Amino acid sequence: MREIRPAAERGRTRLDWLDSRHSFSFGDYRDPGRMGFRALRVINEDRVEPGRGFDPHSHRDMEIVSYVLGGALEHRDSLGNGSQIRPGDVQRMSAGTGITHSEYNPSAAEPVHFLQIWLLPERGGLAPSYEQRHFAPAELRGGLRLVASRDGREESVRVHQDVRIYAALLEPGERASHALAPGRHAWLQVARGRVALGDAALAAGDGAALSGEPAVELVAAESSEVLVFDLA
Repeated sequence: MREIRPAAERGRTRLDWLDSRHSFSFGDYRDPGRMGFRALRVINEDRVEPGRGFDPHSHRDMEIVSYVLGGALEHRDSLGNGSQIRPGDVQRMSAGTGITHSEYNPSAAEPVHFLQIWLLPERGGLAPSYEQRHFAPAELRGGLRLVASRDGREESVRVHQDVRIYAALLEPGERASHALAPGRHAWLQVARGRVALGDAALAAGDGAALSGEPAVELVAAESSEVLVFDLA
């Protein structure tokens, strides 16, 4: 089974400093049929204006992964962590029993464009924690590179859920494939560019859910960046 989630059908939050597109229900966008996919609860594509951002706010019992596509995102949290997240960086914050953080665009001129991803944790009440790793473009080019996993294998960030997240940068005509074990599911998110998923053409912002399929098979129609989630 394969279901396409077109970019144009996503929910939207539009403020003077934020343009956010929601693949699943989030905030004021409510769709009972779009409450997530397996443990994947949120994919928001956010664009934040220069010098603006999310004031300090709190989370509990959620795995939050930030993936920057352009610009920089400045992170501060109640654990004392502070960093800037740029393209190639993958940040994981486990909210656990409770954490407060803020996210700002530190640039005075350039917007920041990023994906905010929420995963349900395997259990509640975890200790809050934070991790960030950089993946050079060469690591992502031409194939799917593991960037997040339950066990932190291959120097990926560690998430507290049975999920593996892969990222790829593909040039026109390049192929990427990921085999799915029996009983596993996948979500494909096209971050930029255009790809073919079998006979389906997907463009930036489009997503696709796969269940009962042997593999995710992609061919890039133009320079593209994609994420693939392998889910229980």
